[in-house]
Amino acid sequence: MDDQLQLLLGEPVADVEEEAFILFSQAIPSQSLGFLDSQASVVNVTVAGRDLSIHQSRGLLTSDRSAGTTGAVVWKVTPFFAEWIASSAFLARAGYLTPDATAIELGAGVSGIVALTLGPRIRKYIATDQDYVIRLLKQNIAENLPGTSSKTGTKKSKNKQKRPLATSKTSTSNIETLELDWELDSIASLPSLLGQDRADSANDSDGVDLVIACDCIYNDALIEPLNTTCAQICRLRSDENRQPTLCLIAQQLRSPEVFEEWLKSFHRMFHVWRVPDELLTEPLRENSGFVVHVGVLR
Repeated sequence: MDDQLQLLLGEPVADVEEEAFILFSQAIPSQSLGFLDSQASVVNVTVAGRDLSIHQSRGLLTSDRSAGTTGAVVWKVTPFFAEWIASSAFLARAGYLTPDATAIELGAGVSGIVALTLGPRIRKYIATDQDYVIRLLKQNIAENLPGTSSKTGTKKSKNKQKRPLATSKTSTSNIETLELDWELDSIASLPSLLGQDRADSANDSDGVDLVIACDCIYNDALIEPLNTTCAQICRLRSDENRQPTLCLIAQQLRSPEVFEEWLKSFHRMFHVWRVPDELLTEPLRENSGFVVHVGVLR
């Protein structure tokens, strides 16, 4: 890990139970489940000076789909996190947000807000989620990039074995969508997808600079698959001369039990830091009900 970045972040989290206690001792505001507006078919937000119109699927949100429906709407933390990371000077100084950087987002949902905000500032952004949200995700990205259109072609799988990944690139954009189910999909083909547009570069297939997960910790059954997927992606960086992949986890503070279980699992796989208030924008600081952690693979 970059020495300057570690100096800014301070001491890593050593005691998981203490970290959970400190966070849930804050004056956490009531934010219900954390939807921005679950009733609206279109949500208009301004992030990093850009006006975005995001389609949601209330029908999908209220359906009885057994595999989950949470990605169908925009969550409150998402625009806050997108605004912060797009202007994160300390990540830029540490070399994680450069014009040559690559980022992958897990559980992007339908909105594409982080992709639309951070994508133009780096070389490649890969937004991933399950097949049921990919169509709207691609639509939202395409409609908020003037002069572009989405391409269909995401494949579905009917079996429960590990599946090859299916990718779709938004026309004239460096933002790609990728169908990825943490429980079912294999990331074995990810290195070739990362380098598919610049095969002449020796470093293109050597993993990613950032792994991002924004408000994905809400179901204890998904904790191990999520953290394992984060670790597997981080292990793709094999060049010891390059900085390790950084894992950024933003979330709303809801259940102390689920949070502590997530942190115990994450802490086993990663060295963990909580991003201090002085490095965050106001909506993500202490007493906001949100928190951002950084992980570097052990």
